[in-house]
Amino acid sequence: MVDFEAALSGGHPNSLGRTDEVVAIVLADRARLDHLYRCYLSDDELVRLRVSSAMKRVTIAQPEWIMDFIDGLQSDVAAIDQASTQWTLALLFDLVADRLTPEQRGRAIEIMQNNLANHTDWIVLNNSMKVLGKWARDDADIAVWLTPHAHRLATDGRKSVASNARKLTAQLESSAP
Repeated sequence: MVDFEAALSGGHPNSLGRTDEVVAIVLADRARLDHLYRCYLSDDELVRLRVSSAMKRVTIAQPEWIMDFIDGLQSDVAAIDQASTQWTLALLFDLVADRLTPEQRGRAIEIMQNNLANHTDWIVLNNSMKVLGKWARDDADIAVWLTPHAHRLATDGRKSVASNARKLTAQLESSAP
């Protein structure tokens, strides 16, 4: 049996390492998803980065499986101060948006809003804007909250953040009542 934490550790930080192997094992045996999820508690930042990548891939293939872990993702994982966990959460929430209870959806919105308001990582900002912008199409409260943040980020010094924020501002303005 493969020890996921060991399999996801080591190597170059920009490499996925054995992430694809771990994903294949989980997809072949759903019971192993718990072992993968517990790797979020690793002290190794690289392991947590690769767990995020693996969880995203598993969720794309089997979105219903992640629902057993959504409460932990919204509490334990959301509390991890690491950019890769935070930007992945936005993607995971969007992948299972139609499966979230109203309470889980509310918590997902809070997490992404907090990240958009307080995080500095460009990927966290871009993914949070992308998902909140998508959700704002059907939720005026999100749109109202999001508008000043999109305006603020439209002047960000990072090209991708500013560009995405300008697109989001245009989207929000075109759908405003």
